[in-house]
Amino acid sequence: MTDIILASKSKHRQALLNNAGVTFTAQSADIDEREVEQPLIEAGLGGEDVAEVLAIAKATEVSKSNVDAYVIGCDQTLSLEGELLHKVANMAEAQRRLLQLSDKKHQLNAAVSLVRNGEVIWSHVEVATITMRKLDPGFIGRHLSDAGETILSSVGAYQIEGLGVQLFEKVEGDYFSIIGLPVLPLLAELRKLGLVE
Repeated sequence: MTDIILASKSKHRQALLNNAGVTFTAQSADIDEREVEQPLIEAGLGGEDVAEVLAIAKATEVSKSNVDAYVIGCDQTLSLEGELLHKVANMAEAQRRLLQLSDKKHQLNAAVSLVRNGEVIWSHVEVATITMRKLDPGFIGRHLSDAGETILSSVGAYQIEGLGVQLFEKVEGDYFSIIGLPVLPLLAELRKLGLVE
């Protein structure tokens, strides 16, 4: 059987693949994401392109030490009014992020790629547009206290699959992509390659 490796330490992405019945191992990519994305941002590329390049970079890095394995790379970026936002470092920053997103639309750009022996076989990007309801600082503080520090692993400082669903007015896009991995297009490609039934 051909090895499939997920180039991610994300428990959410691992759970999505496990739930889909994909047999894989997980191995984190050793890349500096900010270093990879800086020239892309300077060149004026948007969140979709940045997410795709980062997904490919992660898969390519892991592919180097795993001959003949199919490596899945993924990344997610958040775009707000043309600005690319990154993960917050602590709960104070999370509070500021939710205030920044309050009563606005933002885009989550979820990219996935497949790399084998350093060669990109396939890549795909899904974009979801999310409208956050108007939030007051008191609610945000209570929400963050209830949600806990797990939200620090999310670029938006929320997790839609949990308490974060209370933050939104409207969600347009694929649920799995919002969690961080466009599972349906990935499964279609894995079937095409004969890697899953």
